[in-house]
Amino acid sequence: MTVGLVLVSHSAKLAEGLAELAAQMAPDVVIIPAGGLEDGSIGTDYDEVVAAAQRADSGDGVVLLYDLGSAQMTAELAVESLPNPSTALVADAPLVEGAVAAAVAAQGGASVSDVAGAAAAAGAPPEFDELPEADGDLVVELRLRNDVGLHARPAALLARSIADLDAEVSVRLGEQEADAHSVLALMSLGARQNDRIVVRARGAQAADAVAKVKGLVEGNFGE
Repeated sequence: MTVGLVLVSHSAKLAEGLAELAAQMAPDVVIIPAGGLEDGSIGTDYDEVVAAAQRADSGDGVVLLYDLGSAQMTAELAVESLPNPSTALVADAPLVEGAVAAAVAAQGGASVSDVAGAAAAAGAPPEFDELPEADGDLVVELRLRNDVGLHARPAALLARSIADLDAEVSVRLGEQEADAHSVLALMSLGARQNDRIVVRARGAQAADAVAKVKGLVEGNFGE
């Protein structure tokens, strides 16, 4: 089981589209869109959000994200009405970036508080202390051959593949370097098909990390 997500939006189309996007990165996570009013107009429906929160919780809890102020109020009221409000959190996060970060964290088995924290952290610019060159670092240059490069789904696959390894891993494109554990940081590189990236790792499982990234790239991320 994983933490579930509810996307609360004033627009049904926005919530549904974002749920579809996030599901590409987290296939095992229950992501429920809760957007618009029952008649299809713009707004938030308290009863729909409550029902969505109940459906999204498979036993590990649920995190709710929202788009605008009144959606926050609806989400918070919905949590308060749950049989056990302690199993749900409303994340103060940007809806799109937060949903992506939360989905990847949930896919990796993170707790409710950690999933909400990942969503909240997505509101800040990606930060990464560049790994200084050191003896013993494993470095490999790889060419991206998949159609979309290091965008949403491939970035999520890469980050998930090394999430549980004891290794610091970075990906460099030109003068930019990103923490390979961060989906948003990887996407910010803008790496496209035929770009050459440099993967650098250190730590007890550095070799495993490099092997996993190399396998994904050479396998075109399953595309």
